[in-house]
Amino acid sequence: MKPAAEQGLTEGGRVRHSPGRLPAAERRSTIVDAALREFSTGSYSGATTADLARAAHVSEPILYRHFRSKRELYFACLDEAWRRLETSIDEAVAELGPVEACRRLAPSAMRDLKVLLPHLWMQAVTEAGEDAEIRRYARRHMRLVHDYFARLLGLAQAAGDIPADRDVEAEAWIFIAGGLLTATADRLGGPLDADEFAAITNERRRWLYSAS
Repeated sequence: MKPAAEQGLTEGGRVRHSPGRLPAAERRSTIVDAALREFSTGSYSGATTADLARAAHVSEPILYRHFRSKRELYFACLDEAWRRLETSIDEAVAELGPVEACRRLAPSAMRDLKVLLPHLWMQAVTEAGEDAEIRRYARRHMRLVHDYFARLLGLAQAAGDIPADRDVEAEAWIFIAGGLLTATADRLGGPLDADEFAAITNERRRWLYSAS
């Protein structure tokens, strides 16, 4: 039997990768990370596959090996942005419980949403008129995020922290709308400033947690 090195294996039996060559899953993750930055700070239409490949330090053929199109890569970015946010909130719920996690949700999640999800959603809104696939995917994606927040708020409501007459389904949409507002202001450099956003957050929390 050939030595491990001649079989392309390490002494521990793992696959040996040549210098500079990443495993497929790691390479895919690197491409998604780079595309997240490009899409969230730029635009879907303005980012070419050449730009995205360059940002990920790969060639276009390598990019197409992992993603059949720019649209498919954009969808992967949406999923990854939400996966990261959902994981961080799930960890907070596991550590603090749904009541305290919900009370801390506005400042922490809004900050994360501002960086990724709403900026990506804005690209979808821009492209939706011409691209039915993006329109359908983004619509399902926003509903998925809404349903998660509605369930989380529902847990806090069941624990008595949110008054029973509050509509958690509606509140979840308001929360998402707040994320889109932050993305809009971030893109425009206004019209709202940090103090105004803080006032909005405080007012929403006062309404949500105060008895009628």
